[in-house]
Amino acid sequence: MDPVVIGIAAMVVALSLIFYGVPVGFALGVVGFVGNGIMLGWPQAIVQTQLVAWEAGSDFLLIALPLFLFMGQLVFNAGIATDLFETVHKWFGRLPGGLAVTATIASAGFGAVTGSSVAAVATMGTMLMPEMRRYKYDPGLATGSLAAAGTLAILIPPSIPFIFIGVWTETSIGKLFVAGIVPGLLLALLFACWVVVRCVLDPRLGPRGPSYSWSERFLSLFRLLPTASIFGVVLGGIYGGVFTPTEASAIGSIGVIAVAVAMRRLTWQALADALHQAAILSAMIYLILVGGILIGKFLVQTQITTNLIAYIGQSGLDRYLVIALFTVMYLILGAIMDTFGMIILTLPFVFPIVLALGFDRIWFGVYVTVMIELALITPPVGMNVFVMKRVAPEVPMMVIFRGAAPFGVITLLFVVLITLFPEIVLWLPSTM
Repeated sequence: MDPVVIGIAAMVVALSLIFYGVPVGFALGVVGFVGNGIMLGWPQAIVQTQLVAWEAGSDFLLIALPLFLFMGQLVFNAGIATDLFETVHKWFGRLPGGLAVTATIASAGFGAVTGSSVAAVATMGTMLMPEMRRYKYDPGLATGSLAAAGTLAILIPPSIPFIFIGVWTETSIGKLFVAGIVPGLLLALLFACWVVVRCVLDPRLGPRGPSYSWSERFLSLFRLLPTASIFGVVLGGIYGGVFTPTEASAIGSIGVIAVAVAMRRLTWQALADALHQAAILSAMIYLILVGGILIGKFLVQTQITTNLIAYIGQSGLDRYLVIALFTVMYLILGAIMDTFGMIILTLPFVFPIVLALGFDRIWFGVYVTVMIELALITPPVGMNVFVMKRVAPEVPMMVIFRGAAPFGVITLLFVVLITLFPEIVLWLPSTM
């Protein structure tokens, strides 16, 4: 049988298993193992599976993943995010839609020490929704802005998807981290401006919050010192070449522990919960990574990617049209799949084609991460929307999706912006 036909059939089987509800890591791993067995022979497929599992588990760069997850869970369980929220609220709460603006800025700051979108939505939603109810915010604007603001946490470094993409594509994780800073801040600004404009046009959607004196505002900045110092040490060390992302993850974890102890917020229960959640998430991502590498090696044998690159090269398609088609593909996949599954399923095809078209691999990492942001608020799977529904059970799911839709449009327009002007992404890492 033609290897290309075998590869296409394997992808159909993998997608069918995922849609049926089989965990993505298992679906990709089983299809990859069976495919390699058919193409290379079963003894070699068994050896290859063992080697892939060992190499992925012992990769020095991948050690950063559980450590950053642990750091984020510590911040979540120690309640450090409360200080961030209160400080941001004192400065921006007086704006039209001030609580929604606070959610956007605070979520971006929260992402600087966690890298977890779900944690950002759960934490900020729990703190802000009672206040938004008290000020009679429009339910769609309130829940939609919180769900969308949480997506910023995976673009502002340290970012879990950046580590995942960097390991798989052999791209500098440090440069990916630095490349996410400007796009993350710019997207946060666009989100905040949209909220202010909406609430200026219709003040009933989101009234202004209480006013604070300048002395209260400046004094509140001292409460940001722990978060700012952790972010500064982690990212500044990576940018300056003082230490690697893996070393930064260890230093950041120690820093959060030290801050939590100094603030008397670290309990044995909080530490145990952080370790437990970090271990579960790490195991899930590791399984997806191993499955993705196996199916990627199998697809190399079928020459599907090689044929796709050759076809696109011969067809004369404009490279921006190809990116537009990939964007549509990610929008469709994001509506039906979890984010890590979406990444690992598409990287074997998309990454070589993007490089062949002349796009930078750092730019590609940011592009994929922004598309993940869209997936987190895209129906019917949007994970952030489901988390928001748990925080605000009285708000119908479709109301949350409608509230998040304008932020999805802004994100999509932002994809166009960074595609036409890649310097937005590439300028800062080029100065490292």
